[in-house]
Parts: sequence; structure tokens; C-alpha cells
Amino acid sequence: MPISNLDIALIAILIAEIAGFLTFATDKQKAKAGLWRTPEATLLLFGLIGGLGAWMGQHLLRHKTRKEPFRTQFGLVVVIHLILLAAGAAWVIL
Repeated sequence: MPISNLDIALIAILIAEIAGFLTFATDKQKAKAGLWRTPEATLLLFGLIGGLGAWMGQHLLRHKTRKEPFRTQFGLVVVIHLILLAAGAAWVIL
């Protein structure tokens, strides 16, 4: 059975969500160890690419949840991510 374009898109979304979570998890570990940190711009980019996974990483790991203006910027990026996902789903359905 061949893999459809929808299957490929869903796999890509899943990989992006996992990458978003892992980016926050890695940065949290670096923060605990006192190592060189992931730039906030990179965290925001992963919020755009893998928003739900990144959001879960931020909240489950309690990482950068009180840092302003990052918290507000990150929230906006995740909302944009969700809008793009909804638009993509609507495009596939219609």
C-alpha cells in the first residue's frame, strides 16, 4: 500500500512536534548543567515549526515559563503554528 501525501504530511508534523519538545528538553538540561544555551530565536523557530510539542516541552519541563518577553512571543508563535495547521487541514479537506 503506497504512502499518500497526507501520510507524509502527518509524519512530518509528528517529527516537527517531537523536535520542538526535544529542543526545549535539551535547553532545559543545558540550563541545569550551566552549559551554552539554545538561543531564544531558535526556541521561537521551533515553536513555529513544532508548536504543540514545543509548548508541551515548555510547560511539562517548566522551562522559560516566567521569562518575559519570551513567554508572550512564544505564545504568539504557537498560535501562528496552530493557525497554519488549521489552514493546512482545511486545504486538505476542501
